[in-house]
Amino acid sequence: MRYIITIFLCLLSCASISAQEPAFFYATMTVHHAEELSKDAPNEIEIIATYRNEAAVRLTPTGSHKLHDRILTHGPGYIHRNSEEDAISAIRKSNNRSESNTRATANFSITEDVVVIPTLDLIQTQNIEDHIIELENYGTRHHSSSTGTQAAIDLKEKWEAMALFYNRTDVSVRLFDHTNTGMPSVILTIEGAEFPDEYVIVGGHLDSTSNQNSTNNAPGADDDASGIATITEATRALFEIGFVPKRTIEVMAYAAEEIGLVGSNEIASEYAANNIDVIAVSQFDMTLLNGSSNDVSFITDFTNSDLTSYMMSLLDHYNTEAPHQVTYSTSVCNYGCSDHASWTEQGYMAAFPFEANFGQHNNQIHTTGDTFSLTNTASHATKFAKLCAEFLIEVAKNDNTALSTDDIIASSIFVTIADNILTYDLSSTTKDIIGIRLYSIEGKEVANVSNISKQDQIRIAPLSTGVYIASFISQDNTNITKKLIVK
Repeated sequence: MRYIITIFLCLLSCASISAQEPAFFYATMTVHHAEELSKDAPNEIEIIATYRNEAAVRLTPTGSHKLHDRILTHGPGYIHRNSEEDAISAIRKSNNRSESNTRATANFSITEDVVVIPTLDLIQTQNIEDHIIELENYGTRHHSSSTGTQAAIDLKEKWEAMALFYNRTDVSVRLFDHTNTGMPSVILTIEGAEFPDEYVIVGGHLDSTSNQNSTNNAPGADDDASGIATITEATRALFEIGFVPKRTIEVMAYAAEEIGLVGSNEIASEYAANNIDVIAVSQFDMTLLNGSSNDVSFITDFTNSDLTSYMMSLLDHYNTEAPHQVTYSTSVCNYGCSDHASWTEQGYMAAFPFEANFGQHNNQIHTTGDTFSLTNTASHATKFAKLCAEFLIEVAKNDNTALSTDDIIASSIFVTIADNILTYDLSSTTKDIIGIRLYSIEGKEVANVSNISKQDQIRIAPLSTGVYIASFISQDNTNITKKLIVK
């Protein structure tokens, strides 16, 4: 009888252990990665269906960790799906998607020199560094951990305090609760002054993971404390300059990116279901380590080419000279490697500026070694914060319509300042220019001359050394701006 009881207790114990084993979940990934994982760990993945280069699979959490370890070097490597039907539907939608069926298109322009230029000088590397270390000190921000949830709660309070400090009554911060994770995302909203139903979004993911022990030691300094610190500092600089957007801006810290873009997927799906008009989205996931010859590498797959080209144009316009110089190149992930893919899947325009060419980025991510000590500086991340600020200001626009820029026309205008003499030549432009206004880098008007001729020299009040903006006002109320340096 004692042996029967012992066997019975053993069966109960074994059943209990079995019940605690991780269940399969559904996901999508590239066929190549699915096949490689199937060879490497056949008990951890079942390929349900394939369509062109994507696969719908059943995957275990153990399999997902092996995917991190043995196949991929960034992102989860898969997108979490709620059901088998969702997974199969997703791979068919993905392969039939084209940029011609994007939900909405926008004509992006570069017009806000007088706001952007002083904002760039306000972005502080030290603030980014402090925030990265602050997030690293949680030990882990794994989506299933108490510290992951606490990091979200604390970030909400941090963003609220920042808005309060700058007396921003147009700002609110909320937690977004999810179905597939207990960790909430954090969303800061700056309500648009003229077009509150049109949204411009930047984001990064707040959670972290480590293949050694994701719930106990996953500092995630680069992946992705750096992105959260980057978008936070860009937002703070906008507050300091007093920027008021016409369109609504949302700054998002996504939960559970590391288990299949769970947080961003649920948010983007809800926005799409409610027909929220999202004009553009940019993802900032890893900005700390510069592993390539260029500063920024724009990921060109699972992104929108028009928006990506526009962000390159921002760098061409604002970041060609020191101290704000930023160089760029392009690369590919070969799968939806971060939260931008969630928005792309829902038909929104999304872009992803990344820290280096894919494969040359930080090789310590998803390990206990992903710490700030790898660089001991956030100077690289500062460049991304400047791009983020430029993106938000230009796409959301503010009420300052004094300046606009047509780069082709601007190139035909000659203007310089020396010895308090402003010299200009408009003979090569077809525009009917009727006046000139000169602004300091702080946006203060320092000269205003009307009824001008095609060529002239104008004596102006003495100016201190620095950067100035000359705005040429045309008869048709379009303005052309040129950047000047007084030495």
